[in-house]
Amino acid sequence: MAHILLVEDDLTYSRIVKTFLEKNSFEVTTTTKVKEAQTILSTGKFELIIADFRLPDGTGMELLQWAKSNFPHLQVILITHYSDIRIAIKAMKLGAFEYITKPINPDELLATVKESLAQKIELKSGISPKEPTKTESRKSETPYVIGESQEAQKLEKHIQLVAPTDLSVLVLGETGTGKELISKRIHEFSKRKDGPFVAIDCGALPKELAGSELFGHVKGAFTGALDNKTGHFESANGGTIFLDEVGNLSYEVQIQLLRAIQERKIRKIGGNKEIEVNVRIIAATNEMLTSHSSEGGFREDLYHRLNEFTLQAIPLRQRKADLEYFVGEFIQESNERLNKSIKSLSPEVWDIFYGYDWPGNLRELRNIVKRAVLLSSEDRIEKDALPLELYDNSYLTASPSQAISTSPATTVPPLVNPSAGTDYKSQWKEQEKELIQKVLLDTRFNKSKTARILNMDRKTLYSKIEKYGLE
Repeated sequence: MAHILLVEDDLTYSRIVKTFLEKNSFEVTTTTKVKEAQTILSTGKFELIIADFRLPDGTGMELLQWAKSNFPHLQVILITHYSDIRIAIKAMKLGAFEYITKPINPDELLATVKESLAQKIELKSGISPKEPTKTESRKSETPYVIGESQEAQKLEKHIQLVAPTDLSVLVLGETGTGKELISKRIHEFSKRKDGPFVAIDCGALPKELAGSELFGHVKGAFTGALDNKTGHFESANGGTIFLDEVGNLSYEVQIQLLRAIQERKIRKIGGNKEIEVNVRIIAATNEMLTSHSSEGGFREDLYHRLNEFTLQAIPLRQRKADLEYFVGEFIQESNERLNKSIKSLSPEVWDIFYGYDWPGNLRELRNIVKRAVLLSSEDRIEKDALPLELYDNSYLTASPSQAISTSPATTVPPLVNPSAGTDYKSQWKEQEKELIQKVLLDTRFNKSKTARILNMDRKTLYSKIEKYGLE
């Protein structure tokens, strides 16, 4: 019987969840505070923590980081309100197995708990060839999708251009835009593809141990260094090392990293022997490192060493033309994981998806699709399977020009100047023509996608294409 620690300060909510899990054959211990949870975890054997994000003496994020540092293979599920979506996504980057939103759906909770425990069993039994550590990103289950939008095609061209070289690459982009997938694709099309690809989340590295994790240490180098340690740079020799959220590295570690790039040599903490390394570096950040360096937080010389070539990961709101591809991938993935057979989204759900700006990008989309697949009883996803907040303030019932303005990939022409004395009707037609033409180009004349993005039915779209001579 798996033992779960539930950390929730709403006692009524805690009692309901505890009773539900115990009815499904789990042993559950409850507490309300971060410090109490740490004490309990230190004295008992647990397989899983379920923690609310907001707690009286701290946050679920703090508990997650502490747990992963002390019990690396302990699974953590974070409970959030939907407004905490960016925090929840950050928690997953720090090693949380999953996040679920309040109000909790019992089926979703049970499926997530079982899935997390099943993954832990696989890791312990050695089924996985390499157990993830607290400093390595979990392997993404989502394949890289090129997409058909102009922005996505441009990104792919740049990837193919830089991949065969040995240039250091800086991947910029918001959280959840697939920076690690881009980096992995560069590696796969490089001359180093047969070498290791080592992914490190610098934001999850404890400051005092970051140098040791990256470059290794010798026995006795510091308190707790009971043996020699091989760092990630040495492990990545002959391949590629991916440094996610590189802006989080301390100034001292930045100096060590700069030396490793310049001299292609590293020195373990406490050691006096130099080790040659042949590693390509791909770094990623969601920060503006240029302003960070001007403020003294990030070394300017290191920035220029990392930034031999820049790629910009595209936010999902700027590649709405590719939304259908991603949704299809996530439905298929969720069907396999949850033993379901969902085929599509209802037209109403498509409208909601196209109208939403996706602040959490691909990670948010993936989790919402998985949740909706779980909650759907028919063969397609309906509106009632979505979180209420997804469409409460974002669902568009506007005109085509308003609908398309939600995607920054499309430039809306300026509004008519009422003092100009011009023909408003003619200007509106010209604006409409430009909008339709732009979206047709973005979707490569996929009329079904174009109609969805413009929030009009296909018959109307065909009529306007003919009217404006856009074929």
